[in-house]
Amino acid sequence: MVKFSRSSSLVGLNEMNEQQLIYLDNAATSFPKPDSVSAAMDDYNRNVGAPIGRGAYRKSIELQSSIDQCRKLAAQVLGAARSEEIVFSFNGTDSLNTMIHGVLKAGDHVVTSDVEHNSVLRPLQTLKERWGLETTYIPANQQGVVDAISFREAIRDNTRLIILNHASNVTGSIQPVNEVGEISRKAGVLFLVDAAQTAGHLPFDISQMPVDFLACSGHKGLLGPLGTGLIYIRSELADQVASFRQGGTGTNSEEETQPLTLPEKFESGNHNAPGLIGLRSALEYILEKGVGTLRQHEQQLTSRLIEGLQQLSGFDLPGPDRIEERVGVISLVNQVVEPQILASILDENFGIQTRAGLHCAPRIHRSIESREYGGTLRFSPGPFNTLPQIEATINAMNELAESF
Repeated sequence: MVKFSRSSSLVGLNEMNEQQLIYLDNAATSFPKPDSVSAAMDDYNRNVGAPIGRGAYRKSIELQSSIDQCRKLAAQVLGAARSEEIVFSFNGTDSLNTMIHGVLKAGDHVVTSDVEHNSVLRPLQTLKERWGLETTYIPANQQGVVDAISFREAIRDNTRLIILNHASNVTGSIQPVNEVGEISRKAGVLFLVDAAQTAGHLPFDISQMPVDFLACSGHKGLLGPLGTGLIYIRSELADQVASFRQGGTGTNSEEETQPLTLPEKFESGNHNAPGLIGLRSALEYILEKGVGTLRQHEQQLTSRLIEGLQQLSGFDLPGPDRIEERVGVISLVNQVVEPQILASILDENFGIQTRAGLHCAPRIHRSIESREYGGTLRFSPGPFNTLPQIEATINAMNELAESF
C-alpha cells in the first residue's frame, strides 16, 4: 500500500486554533455537549457531592429526585412505557454485556450479524470459548445492510437471543429492526437491539416496536457525558435476565439476595452521579429541541457531505444512497492511502477531526471490501456542526484528493 508522505507540501498550510477545529467524530462521542450539561455537572461536584439513594439528608434526597427525573426523561426519549424499564449503566458496552451475560446460558444459540460492534462480538466469542455458545452471523450486503429473512432462516430450536445493530457505526445504514423483531417475536426468541448510533438520532417509540431489550450509551446521540449508558428492559421479561453484578442498591439492605425488581436488579453499587446529572440536562435539551428536529439537521449536513464526497476521485463511499436509510455516519475507502494517514493530515493541516480504521466493527469491512485497505475514514456530524464546516471539510478533501 502506498503511504501519503507526512512531509507533503500540505503540511503547515492551514494553521488552526482551537476555536476553528471541526469535530466530526460524533459517532464515537458527541462534542461539544450542551452548555447545560457542563453546568449541571459542575454544580453537582461543587455543591452536592452526595451519593444517589444512600442518604436521608436533604441533599441526598434532592439528588435522588433529580436522578428519578433523569430516568423519566430517558423513558420519554426512548418511548418506554414505564420509567422503571430504564436501567442506568456505565456505557453502551456495559449495557450490552449486562444483557448478553444476563440472558444467555449453556446450550443456547444466538443469531446476530456482521454489522455488529465488538461490544457484541467479543462477549459472544467469550461465551463461545467459555462454555460453547453457538452463534450464527448474518452477512451484510455492500451497503452494509442485512436481510431480515436471513434471520428467520437462521433460527434453531435452541435459539435464545437475536442481536441486531440498529444502525451501523461504519456505513450509517439503518437495519430492518422492526422486520427482524417481528420474526423474533413469532419464533418466541428474545430480541436485543444495539441503539448506540440511533438513540437521540432517530425518533422512535420502543414500546410500540417488537423489541425486548435495547442498549445504548449516554454520551453519543443522547449528548450526555462519558461514563453513562442506558438499558431498556421490557418489564414483563425482567425475570428472564440474570443480574450481571450484585451488591448494594440502597434498598432491601437486610436481604443478602439481589433485588428482583426493576431497575434495582441491575443497578448495584454507587451510580455515576455527576454523569447522570449531566445526562439529565442533555435529555432535557433533546426533548426541548425535539429528536425530529435534530434528525432534520443531521440529515441536512449528512446529505451535503455525501454529495461533496461522492465527487472525489479515487474514493468509494459505501452505504445506502437514500438519506432516509442512514444516520449521520459517512465512511470513505481509498485503495492507495491508509485512512489513518488521511485522518492525521486532516487534523494537522485543516483542523478537521475524524476517525480512521475498523471502528471496532471488523466483520462489516469484509462486506464493504475495506478491510485490506485499513478500514475507512469516517465522518460523523452532530447537532452543533454547521453547513460552513461541512463545506470546509469537502474543500479539504478535494485538496487532498488532488494532491495524490
